[in-house]
Amino acid sequence: MSQYSIHSTQYYTDMSNHMNLTLKVWRQKNDKAKGQFVTIQAKDIADDMSFLEMLDIVNDDLTRKGEDPIYFDHDCREGICGMCSLVINGRPHGPMEGTTTCQLHMRSFHDGQTIVIEPWRAAAFPVLKDLAVDRTAFDRIQQAGGYVNVNTGGVPDANVIPIPKRIADEAFESATCIGCGACVAACKNASAMLFVSAKVSQFALLPQGQTERYERAQAMVDQMDAEGFGNCTNTGACEAECPVGIKLTNIARLNREYLGAKIFRQEDVHN
Repeated sequence: MSQYSIHSTQYYTDMSNHMNLTLKVWRQKNDKAKGQFVTIQAKDIADDMSFLEMLDIVNDDLTRKGEDPIYFDHDCREGICGMCSLVINGRPHGPMEGTTTCQLHMRSFHDGQTIVIEPWRAAAFPVLKDLAVDRTAFDRIQQAGGYVNVNTGGVPDANVIPIPKRIADEAFESATCIGCGACVAACKNASAMLFVSAKVSQFALLPQGQTERYERAQAMVDQMDAEGFGNCTNTGACEAECPVGIKLTNIARLNREYLGAKIFRQEDVHN
């Protein structure tokens, strides 16, 4: 997490189109303070900058003026870590489908446009400062059951355990969830079902995940509820805003796994 990071901008060529933007940014001093939208001008922004690079430029300007820079989360800036959690003009990660905020470029906007930037809105994701939220609720859900607790020995050869390609592909696609929380931000009930279902599915589909199959589903769902996430709305907003395309079919699988956990005792599975 960083207050701001300064990136070189002198290398943007004169061939780039430049624009001036009006930003309405959520500013909140800490998790206990009352926040508000503040209007900030972003000037001479090149259209081939990423959205986070644009914020870097704005923060450079604020710093030179002696003002507090905008606090936002980021890490890899390559679309794989899930840290860049911003709601841009009402949409998690912005207007482009299948794109994280750090991979969103300013050519998606136009000169003179007003851009509203705010953090994820969910009781389970309290605002830390400005645009950064506390997503450790996801970590606690993972710790509740998102692992395989068996001694697997050394690394097996790739084809020792025969797994149909379709099943392997589904497990891999579920495992691509980057835990950004866009699904929660998109859901009117702030549900984490898409995230939890992806983390359950990546194990439930594979032989290695069967040992703790029902324990996992119940423990992770119980922890999700304890964190204060809402119920699934079945509207599909989570899938529509997911930057890596996690499917709603995972939620159906999670429901089956959780129902199985209620019907069968874990010791019945082990015998």
